[in-house]
Amino acid sequence: MSPPPVASPRIDAPGAGSFRNARVTVMGLGAFGGGEGVVRFLSQRGARITITDLRSETDLADTLARLDDCRIESLQLGAHHEPAFREADLIVVNPAVPRGSPWLDIARAAGVPLTSEMNLFAQHHRGRVVAVTGSIGKSTTTALLHAMLAASGRRAWLGGNIGVSLLPVVDDIEPGDWVVLELSSFQLTDLDRLRFRPDVAVVTNLRPNHLDWHASLDEYRQAKQTILRWQQPTDVAVLNADDADVASWPAIGRKAWFGREGATVAGASTARDDSARVRGSRLVGRVAGQDVDLDLQDGFRLPGEHHAINAAAATAAALTIGADTAALRSALRAFEGLPHRLQRIDEQRGRAFFDDSKATTPDAAIAALRAFEAPVILLAGGYDKHVDLSDLADAIAERAAATALMGQTAEALDALLAERRTARGEPPKRRVCATFEEAFSWGVDQSSPGDVVLLSPGCASFGWFQNYVERGREFARLAREWGEGLGAS
Repeated sequence: MSPPPVASPRIDAPGAGSFRNARVTVMGLGAFGGGEGVVRFLSQRGARITITDLRSETDLADTLARLDDCRIESLQLGAHHEPAFREADLIVVNPAVPRGSPWLDIARAAGVPLTSEMNLFAQHHRGRVVAVTGSIGKSTTTALLHAMLAASGRRAWLGGNIGVSLLPVVDDIEPGDWVVLELSSFQLTDLDRLRFRPDVAVVTNLRPNHLDWHASLDEYRQAKQTILRWQQPTDVAVLNADDADVASWPAIGRKAWFGREGATVAGASTARDDSARVRGSRLVGRVAGQDVDLDLQDGFRLPGEHHAINAAAATAAALTIGADTAALRSALRAFEGLPHRLQRIDEQRGRAFFDDSKATTPDAAIAALRAFEAPVILLAGGYDKHVDLSDLADAIAERAAATALMGQTAEALDALLAERRTARGEPPKRRVCATFEEAFSWGVDQSSPGDVVLLSPGCASFGWFQNYVERGREFARLAREWGEGLGAS
């Protein structure tokens, strides 16, 4: 595998002068604001910007309209061209671009340095950092932690993989501010070259994921471990005591734990001090000398034990930073969750519709299935990331009343389900669907009043949709039209 992007020696020191008149190529605008933030940041600093993206001007119309006030020297859409990579002073690479891309090889051969949006931010901000990573739950944990810090009166900024680029406002971040970052394995791969060191690091869990991008599970794990690798003894590592893999990771900083009551794996324990743990419907523990005992039934709206554990992770991190329990309670009550993450979007004809389109791993879909007591009609499947779907098939057989199977993984899931039996001794009710509309239509036809219709694919959206957001919006549209009598019944 080719090496990850490295930081440019031209941008080691913050300041507008670092980029003035530099020829910078932005490779991939991205779908969630990272590339847009890079362009705005570079434009503010007088760079000569080339944007190159395989998508068309029509696909990028909204993003380009927002960048209309930026200084863009060249816009190359629909295809990449060699001069943009060979003649640049710097290339900013979208983190999802494979490190072995032949276009990056052209840049390397020409001696052009590579960097990323998150690396630029890491080199230029002045705040303190709490970083969150993991295979599932990291977005909710990140957003809830940010809410807790804000409720405690701290100046806190939210960014990273959660869809918000902080680059355009990097100069507004003061040394005493807290920056709460969600970081993907792609971003951490790049940040390792900078010896990225968060003051507080949170790891929600580790499950096989992105094995279409990483060469192996071990490589994926090593990318995630970047979040701890360069910490110092004065820093804090907040780790999941329920996860034997994560609990065994080497950490130089002081450890705090979260998880279920009584969790003990690999020497970790939520029974000790510096732990926040889920005890039934309560969140209890002691972290950084502060006792915590919070009733999650008192206003916390997110369903499922997995969300309670996310709350425990955020609580442990917030307490290490100095937030008080009153702020935690206020944030838990006010937190409405994030779009496309087990989000209740509608109720139509007695059915509750939940959009969990961000569930792009089997474990995320399993957690969603376990969150409901009502019968669940599931829409599952999608892009094949080469992960084992056996556990998801087990959960479907156990929990789903009927399942509409979609995308590249539909046939594989169908074959796995054919080998399983429900509690009634029957094969799980399912159908392989050729389109998303067919999956929705068949699914609601299987439902009855009181049921949950759940989009929780357990797979990525590529192939049928540009991203999980588009998939979730389409689900909401179909639910609304069905409720209005415009769709199938």
